[in-house]
Amino acid sequence: MIAPGSVYGERIVNGYRIWDRSRSKLSALITKDFSLPLNRSSKVLYLGAATGTTVSHVSDVVTEGLVYAVEFSPRSMVDLLRLCDARKNIIPILADASRPEGYCSMVEPVDMVYQDVAQPNQAEIATANCARYLKPGGYLVWMMKTRSIDVTSAPKDVLSSEILGLKGLQVLKVMDLLPSHRDHWAVIASRANEP
Repeated sequence: MIAPGSVYGERIVNGYRIWDRSRSKLSALITKDFSLPLNRSSKVLYLGAATGTTVSHVSDVVTEGLVYAVEFSPRSMVDLLRLCDARKNIIPILADASRPEGYCSMVEPVDMVYQDVAQPNQAEIATANCARYLKPGGYLVWMMKTRSIDVTSAPKDVLSSEILGLKGLQVLKVMDLLPSHRDHWAVIASRANEP
């Protein structure tokens, strides 16, 4: 996808931005033959936007859609706002992802919830946001940071127990993000179509 120049110092080759899997867990997932469930008109709720590194790449994919980028840190939001000046399909939201009701006036139903937060209640955050915003048939792509949940337990044990905490979603795939990201897993789930 042709993009409007470098966002975070990444190389550009023949007009295309290089998506570094060591800087983006989503890129690491895609390099493991995961097909991103998005198209040009998709709407994405991105939880844990930080300064916008991966958000910018999602923005490149959904050129006719929207990315609702939720970030809790005012410092990170400063950089995210600069990114939004250049990309009109990103809506920055300074809010706590664990309180999805706080941005209900700004976010419409979405095709995908992408979550990359470093909080201990990650399954609860994913469940609450998907229940409120994810369309039936939509997808959750959750980048689980096991060490942010419980540093004392084995990462695989944390993974197993956290997956049980997802409510109203069917887990489709779980993928380890090694070698790019240690103790991180991608959990892909879907919301059932309503009868």
